[in-house]
Amino acid sequence: MHIVVTGGAGFIGANFVHHVVREHPGTQVTVLDALTYAGDRRSLDPVADKITFVTGDVADAATVDPLVAAADAVVHFAAESHNDNSLAQPWPFVQTNVVGTYTLLEAVRKHGRRLHHVSTDEVYGDLELDDPAKFTPETAYNPSSPYSSTKAASDMLVRAWVRSFGVAATISNCSNNYGPYQHVEKFIPRQVTNVIDGVRPKLYGTGANVRDWIHVDDHNAAVWQVLTRGQVGQTYLIGADGEVDNKTVVETLLELMGQPSDAYDLVSDRPGHDLRYAIDATRLRDELGWTPKYTSFRDGLAATVDWYRANEAWWRPQKNATEAKYATLGR
Repeated sequence: MHIVVTGGAGFIGANFVHHVVREHPGTQVTVLDALTYAGDRRSLDPVADKITFVTGDVADAATVDPLVAAADAVVHFAAESHNDNSLAQPWPFVQTNVVGTYTLLEAVRKHGRRLHHVSTDEVYGDLELDDPAKFTPETAYNPSSPYSSTKAASDMLVRAWVRSFGVAATISNCSNNYGPYQHVEKFIPRQVTNVIDGVRPKLYGTGANVRDWIHVDDHNAAVWQVLTRGQVGQTYLIGADGEVDNKTVVETLLELMGQPSDAYDLVSDRPGHDLRYAIDATRLRDELGWTPKYTSFRDGLAATVDWYRANEAWWRPQKNATEAKYATLGR
């Protein structure tokens, strides 16, 4: 099989490329990435001789069309994905997440190719902290930021192209990922690299917000299962029963890094900060037999801390600019 991976130099996409090269070596992989600030070609250095890399914008039909024509399937990771950035500058999120997905859909429609669209649980909005419910494929969409609203729009486009034009597509909505090659602007790598630099971690609000964490390797193993065995037109939720509040995340990583568990600071909450996410992955587990490797969040977090300690050369160039940006926001 020949697959095109959009956003394959980003965090989840790059780890997916590593997964495919490692676990499915007969697969031909072409990566399409615009190499914006969140894409780093160095993330693909270990597999560079085993893939084809194309620099380009997923919203550019002239670039996308011939790549899709030459492939059997497309796995669509490319997205603008940072909530704070979407609040400050929404347009790139519309361009990449909505226009980019439309452009891909028209290409796979034209050439009759398979598409898997990678989305987020944030399209469902949030849950109350004391609510026992979890998101399911039937949960109504209720996005709360420019980021999540553009991802919701892209999901709706995929569903419309499946129903209206018979495009062979699937969707997955995943909970919060963590692991190697994640940009230091994100919550876990930012706090890990702060501790490495002797800087106290920062928590929005009181740290009570809950995320359903999943290691990126587990996410990508599930994406492969959906791509190769999933039912066309179906939506699969990907989660590893990893609900942890942000305060516990920071306290755990401080302990793992040999620091007092209370060595962090609270900062003002961000606008529209969702309270809780929780995924019901029953369909994925029952229909496709997927189970996570990292059943313990602490174990996955420990492996992630080890990776950032061992790979400072990868994240150091991003760090100063990221912290300068957060300083202007008081965060």
